[in-house]
Amino acid sequence: MPDNRGERSLSAPPFAVVEGALFAAREPLSYRRLAAVSGLQDATAARSAVIEINKRLEAQGCAFQVEEVAGGVQMLTRKEFASWVRRRPDVPSEHLLSHAMLETLAIIAYRQPIVRAEIEAIRGVNCDEILRQLLQRALIRIAGRDEELGRPYLYETTRTFLQLFGLTSLDNLPKLQKIRAAEAEIAVRLNETAPRSDASILQPED
Repeated sequence: MPDNRGERSLSAPPFAVVEGALFAAREPLSYRRLAAVSGLQDATAARSAVIEINKRLEAQGCAFQVEEVAGGVQMLTRKEFASWVRRRPDVPSEHLLSHAMLETLAIIAYRQPIVRAEIEAIRGVNCDEILRQLLQRALIRIAGRDEELGRPYLYETTRTFLQLFGLTSLDNLPKLQKIRAAEAEIAVRLNETAPRSDASILQPED
């Protein structure tokens, strides 16, 4: 008797098989991997199936959609349903990161691979404990050792970092020029709306 385990049913359309694979996956799958587990010809076929899935999910008003994240695709709850999903006791709580952790993580993300001394030079404070916490949360990892004296560890972000921030790759990080422009615009607005000092108020007009 032939063993048909793992073979795709002839009656099941490709998008349905891919949908099942995504539903069962606990992490993002690359299109190539998705094609392999779904029995499709190649990554292009898997991509086409994902497009079809999203069209059907949107048309039906479903709470899910397939999103590109961390170098792959994953079936996720739509953002507008997040508050409802978090009410369940079995849903993991949100990752709460302190300002210091976010600041350190941003430095690593934009300057990686980077040594601790450089991070501390930018932040102006010791980062041992922050780095330990980020390592524990798998948001960063040790990428090797630098060639400078003492061969200090090099740090870089992980795939978990991309997943947490909804990034497909590091290329999706906001450009520093845009961030600086936004900060400058905010500073100008704050300066325009700030109340004048008593000295300026008391100065007689010409």
